Amino acid sequence: MTSIFRTVMGESAFGRLHPQLQRRFSVGLASSEACIGRGVMDRIWHGRGIFKPFLALGGTRNILVPRTGRRVPFTIENVPYTDSYGRETVTFVRTFALPGGPRRFDATMIHSPERDCVLDYLGTHQHLASDLHFSAEPDGSLLIRSGEHRFREGPLDVRVPELIGGDAEVRESYDDATGRFRIRVTVTNRRFGPLFGYEGSFTAEYMDVRSCGVRAGLRPVREEARR
Repeated sequence: MTSIFRTVMGESAFGRLHPQLQRRFSVGLASSEACIGRGVMDRIWHGRGIFKPFLALGGTRNILVPRTGRRVPFTIENVPYTDSYGRETVTFVRTFALPGGPRRFDATMIHSPERDCVLDYLGTHQHLASDLHFSAEPDGSLLIRSGEHRFREGPLDVRVPELIGGDAEVRESYDDATGRFRIRVTVTNRRFGPLFGYEGSFTAEYMDVRSCGVRAGLRPVREEARR
């Protein structure tokens, strides 16, 4: 049994990642490791003003971040657990210490054999599901690109139209000189351009999830059965 990320990438591609990235994306039930990252976002930015209502709405369910800032302290919590439907799940909960109070950007990830990708459920209620495709870059960094987005609520399961959706690109690398992970995220609407993004760096601490467990408030309020 391997991590969901190693499974979806395959041994060859996963083995081309920097060793520190390999360890970080080996978090899972098999390794019994969780990873807590702490660092600073050099910049959190937004695109055009027409996106502000969308970002504000998403912020009510911890989807995206409806505020901007520079030199913003943050944490990212990657903790594996078994969800209500028996699936291995890994949290990607980012908390940004912005002036006026913290903001969270929540995601939980599972492996979807049916879709041959990692399925990323966004927000506190897992209403939005995005296909994620992982690849190793020549320099050992990790590139993650989003594919189809779906909105799921009760019997409703519909594809999010490109007009209102966003294409996400995540690049994560490891800087040997500083001993820090670097991350850059951009979300772009195909018609209207850049929507949202952030970039910064962090250090990582690993812990045994069998002893630390999943802290209160980390798991989503509602879990979606479909994958």
